[in-house]
Amino acid sequence: MLSTTLSEVYYVGVDVGTASVRAALVSRSGQLKSIAQEPISIWEPQADHYVQSSTEIWEKCCTVVKRVVRGVDRSRVRGVGFDATCSLVVLDQSFQPVSVTQDGDRHKNVVMWMDHRAEGQAARITQTSHGVLNRVGGVMSPELQPPKLLWLKENLKESCWNTAAHFFDLPDFLSWKATGSLTRSLCTLVCKWTYCPPEGWDPSFWIAIGLEDLVENNFSKIGSVTCPPGTPVGDGLTQEAAAGLGLNVGTAVGASLIDAHAGGLGVLGADVKGFNLPCEDQPITARMAMICGTSTCHMAISQQPLFVPGVWGPCLSAMVPGMWLNEGGQSATGRLVCVPKASQLFHIPSRFPFPGDHTYSYLNNHLRSMAGSLSAVDLLGSSLHVWPDFHGNRSPLADPTLKGMVTGLSLSQSLDDLALLYLATVQALALGTLHILEAMREAGHDIRTLFFCGGLSKNPLFVQIHANATGLPVVLPDQTEAVLLGAAVLGACGSQDYSSIQGNPSRCSRMETSACFTFFSLPFCAFSSFYERKYKVFLRMLAHQREYQDLMNPR
Repeated sequence: MLSTTLSEVYYVGVDVGTASVRAALVSRSGQLKSIAQEPISIWEPQADHYVQSSTEIWEKCCTVVKRVVRGVDRSRVRGVGFDATCSLVVLDQSFQPVSVTQDGDRHKNVVMWMDHRAEGQAARITQTSHGVLNRVGGVMSPELQPPKLLWLKENLKESCWNTAAHFFDLPDFLSWKATGSLTRSLCTLVCKWTYCPPEGWDPSFWIAIGLEDLVENNFSKIGSVTCPPGTPVGDGLTQEAAAGLGLNVGTAVGASLIDAHAGGLGVLGADVKGFNLPCEDQPITARMAMICGTSTCHMAISQQPLFVPGVWGPCLSAMVPGMWLNEGGQSATGRLVCVPKASQLFHIPSRFPFPGDHTYSYLNNHLRSMAGSLSAVDLLGSSLHVWPDFHGNRSPLADPTLKGMVTGLSLSQSLDDLALLYLATVQALALGTLHILEAMREAGHDIRTLFFCGGLSKNPLFVQIHANATGLPVVLPDQTEAVLLGAAVLGACGSQDYSSIQGNPSRCSRMETSACFTFFSLPFCAFSSFYERKYKVFLRMLAHQREYQDLMNPR
């Protein structure tokens, strides 16, 4: 049982990722007291269709929250915050699930963020050249909500579209499930739905793309009431939600965030004084947060709106109220460096003696032994090159038709070959980050330091190669669960124990990250020439792929 004192109060952060639900109990000082995790199901009914169940997700939220608050006086839990992937939840007039699959299974009512069924609809929306596209890098992505909604109308009109009464982003679904309030977070609506404060929705956009029915009743199906992240939602937990979560009725709930944005909130304001970093004594706009998981999100904020071709945004108040957000990203990172997946893709036998969950440590050590020293590992990637867009390019090209490429494969299927493929993939992802950084800098961002969180940030080779390839220092918070901590901050703000995060991200961040440590590249001159050449190969692979597409699809 967790011991408490009269002065201790807590906040619960709930994070719904791609494949799991996690919860953390966090103290007022930002210390994680307990963490729980449960897996959630992913179905792939057909190629590029990925679906989940909102019922299962909420049940798992209840399970993990009950687990982290076990033994704690409920009255000491002051607030709850939710973050989740930007997946699309569909409910009917009675708030019951509506199927998003051809087989009509009502249990499967969530179109996942990584679902690319709507590539055709996204391309048609881009062709409208509507003004709202300026805020998504000029190109509509199939990972945003408008094309997914259009796909449902065009392909499941009778079974889904005509029945649906509520379309939620998953973070907003969780807030509604907890409080009964239909208020939507500006984070979700601005980043994924084309909402633009203070004007709000642009009816002409929805009419232009064939979704004029969403304009009816003041956009009631997609949200007519909004608030900044962390704002108290409704009257707190309803009786039903409180019973499910194991908390008191009325416990405060802060307006939600997308999971990557919660991670950004958790790391961008970290106190780095005394580390002699290039972002020290610079505004927070000199930092970029990278949330590295199944996919990677690159989050940078600015005082004024900056339009970056191929990068989402600028989005006002989407992460830090009152500031503008640009969000780049890579659609496949964690999935791409998954060793079992690589073994399957490239027919490498899965017979190697990986010790449990330490696959990457094993491969990192093997690469070190192949190179003779840690400092020479990067150079092993001289003749094997990867273009990493196996699930399309999110940024800075915004081209979902791009595919993965590998050059330099041999007939050998040894452990050395698997290790080299793993290394080349990590290097490709780092060069993809450099590609995004260059686009952001050209548009006016002055990014001097990278702040990492997420599962891949626990892999030292992944972190070090990003530092080496970009020439920037990488900062890791002392607590590795920045996303959960960011969610807990929402609960703290919702409880009003902490003032709004508006305009003062550093104050908020002191709650969740009290210290940090850094990975620096080795003196950059040692790798600048190598990565300069490898980056030229990287860009040449892009040019070749597009040349191949033109050759095979003559106009």
